[in-house]
Amino acid sequence: MNREIIDIYDYTILLEEASSDNSLVDSCFFDEPVIAIAFYGAGDVGLKVKFDGKAKEFHHTKGIVLSFYADSKVEFEHYVSRLKPLKCLVIATTVRNIDKLPNGESQFLEKFLHQLVHPKDHYVEGPVFNMSPEMFQLVDQFFSNTYHGEIKMMFYKSHIAALLSHYFAQLAIQHNTTLDTSLLEKVNLAQEILVSDLENPPSLTELAHKIGINTNKLKIEFKAQFGVPVFKYLQNERLKKAYNLIKNEQNTIQEAAWAVGYDSLGSFSNAFEKKFGYRPSQV
Repeated sequence: MNREIIDIYDYTILLEEASSDNSLVDSCFFDEPVIAIAFYGAGDVGLKVKFDGKAKEFHHTKGIVLSFYADSKVEFEHYVSRLKPLKCLVIATTVRNIDKLPNGESQFLEKFLHQLVHPKDHYVEGPVFNMSPEMFQLVDQFFSNTYHGEIKMMFYKSHIAALLSHYFAQLAIQHNTTLDTSLLEKVNLAQEILVSDLENPPSLTELAHKIGINTNKLKIEFKAQFGVPVFKYLQNERLKKAYNLIKNEQNTIQEAAWAVGYDSLGSFSNAFEKKFGYRPSQV
């Protein structure tokens, strides 16, 4: 488990990442009472929240955002499955710092997360819902950026503000809705099936049949979850893998194209240039 802690303004940002060939369990606590929002960008992990002899469990966490109040008596356990890496971004602030937040977030916390600002237990749960495509993209950028020093901190500050803006905007719309965990699980399974065999992916009809929903529902829900249509997502993943094969694995352009399912080198090069802005020979 890799855990990075960054202090920005009066927030503490926690970046948790885990990948293992075997299942693992990791526990963490907060030193003092906090209000926090957790964004699960990857991994189909289990989360158990333990407090005062009680336990609250979450399953199939990929794609959800959850909020909570927790004091030092609360333990958070992540159960990370084999070959399903965890990427979790937590934005937390202490109760005593709420009025010091930089962009007037305190008014939104009071309005939408009133039960967390005025807790009545060691652990209080706020709304739980699906991340929007914009949230997915922002969370992924936290884990994939390569900046350092002051530039990295500038990046974090701007992206925290953007992520919270999307969060509160969606919370305003979905404040009273419930999370369809069954549908979320099926859409995440579709994504996993696609990336598990980039060279020979199933057709849209086959994919819908594998996860147990019709093709139209799959198209709608997949785009709502990941921000792009099913096979646009597949193309992006193919090209990202090809880029890695060329740059880091020293594959030839032809080998990389074949490895991700392109039979035509011309088609591969054109798609590559359209996505990255340069030909694969320039990597």
